[in-house]
Amino acid sequence: MNKKATLDIQKLELAASKLRAMAHPMRIAIIELLTDNQHLTVTEIYERLGIEQASASHHLNILKNKGLLASKRDGKMIHYSLKMNVLANVVACINQCVQH
Repeated sequence: MNKKATLDIQKLELAASKLRAMAHPMRIAIIELLTDNQHLTVTEIYERLGIEQASASHHLNILKNKGLLASKRDGKMIHYSLKMNVLANVVACINQCVQH
């Protein structure tokens, strides 16, 4: 196996990890919310989705830890936004890795 094949597998595994993080219905809803609204606080997210604050924080933490979200503190509030470049890179990696 050559080095390029190993690198492609590593990229696929990283993309798969990010996709698994995105694959939960509540996390998809959060991503959709942040697509429509560039920056939202935890409060805005859980109120709009009608879920508990702890649940919103849990899902936001997963997405942030996988590098899909950025956060910026403003006093006591934390504003979340999508890292669109990361999402675009995941899609590009999948497209590149599945080409024959």
